Amino acid sequence: MTATPITGPVTDPEADAAVRADDRGHVFHSWSAQALIDPLPVAGGAGATFWDYAGNSYLDFSSQLVNLNLGHQHPDLVAAIQEQAGRLATIQPSMANATRGELARLISEIAPDGFSKVFFTNGGADANENAVRMARLVTGKRKVLAMYRSYHGNTSTAITLTGDPRRWANEPADASVVHFFGPYDYRSPFHSDSPEQETERALAHLEQTIILEGASTIGAIIIESVVGTNGVLIPPPGYLPGVRELCDRYGIVYIADEVMVGFGRLGTWWGFENFDVTPDLITFAKGINSGYVPLGGVVISDRIGAHFDTVSFPGGLTYSGHPLACAPGIATFEVFRRDGILERVRDLGERVVRPRLERMAERHPSVGEVRGLGLFWAIELVRDRHSREPLVSFNASGADAAPMAAFAAACKKAGLWPFTHFNRVHVAPPLVISEDDLVRGLDVIDRALEVTDAEVRA
Repeated sequence: MTATPITGPVTDPEADAAVRADDRGHVFHSWSAQALIDPLPVAGGAGATFWDYAGNSYLDFSSQLVNLNLGHQHPDLVAAIQEQAGRLATIQPSMANATRGELARLISEIAPDGFSKVFFTNGGADANENAVRMARLVTGKRKVLAMYRSYHGNTSTAITLTGDPRRWANEPADASVVHFFGPYDYRSPFHSDSPEQETERALAHLEQTIILEGASTIGAIIIESVVGTNGVLIPPPGYLPGVRELCDRYGIVYIADEVMVGFGRLGTWWGFENFDVTPDLITFAKGINSGYVPLGGVVISDRIGAHFDTVSFPGGLTYSGHPLACAPGIATFEVFRRDGILERVRDLGERVVRPRLERMAERHPSVGEVRGLGLFWAIELVRDRHSREPLVSFNASGADAAPMAAFAAACKKAGLWPFTHFNRVHVAPPLVISEDDLVRGLDVIDRALEVTDAEVRA
């Protein structure tokens, strides 16, 4: 049976009811209490917009899960999958394949000098799992340091690396993970007075953690180059180079988690390019092919890779480098270069998003800070600008999260699907969004902030 593509908003109550019945009857959803959710049935999408069966369209200001970098139903990515399916639908990873090999070469060409090899996975979590495995094997040291306010995935070690509440119910998992405080200039855990002081104190804290945990026991440090879901936290000047220096001094592998910010989200191929640093291992997923078919991986420095020239790497996945996933990855490179995606992301971020969000911060008493790069921004909402008390508490849910739920409802009513997390609104639309739609979406957020302003004035 072949489904007919839906090419625009529709009103189809019967289809809506059927999708809801199948979903509620049989789909077990992630991160959810199953009886307390009501997922939106989505009929289709195009570019920066998707729609339901009730005739409602939404600007996708979250790029789904910050992975839909080239938008819904990009014709080049769809055509690449169709062409690959007609040529060779699948082949095991132990065999050489033209599509897999070409994508690996393209990825290595945009990596820093001295990165020649790519290990493919099915997504970001298993990319981080395997990067940690590589670091442990190369160094002979098991312990891994990861930040609080981070997310690295939901497999065993990845969820332990995660520094947000999603970890709590999954403990104990990997007992060899230790968390530390990363820089957060707006809510400094180090009581800093400037970004420079935040860098100095955050690095001193990290070094003390290394010393007290024992450098001889620590194989890796993993850091999101820009912290994603937990705040769009931009590292202050000098912080990541300082991490690099500490890793070199103490013989620790530096893993850059680029799952969310790699492939154009910040207007560069890699997020770390913005901070004058080179890691030892780079993990990726999401934007490599906009999630059209699951794909992730690890880009391996030659120093790390050389260890496995004559020693077998003890890991693998049945679908590693799946041809149907690699084909839209190749197409992604072609689209980025043909359409100047990196350049337009930098332009839209600085010319359109930054000034508009800064004006919102001036106008709305519920806005404490705005921060970001490219098309990746956060609006931090507060009850009081002076005290910086969050609009809702850390890990707020239910009635405690009502102000954020009201904000999200106002956005959806106006035709925008927002990304909210705790007391923040994130701005992360597809990189192909038109300037008109970007401005329209920002207009919706601007108006919806009147809801949170009312909460502050109450």
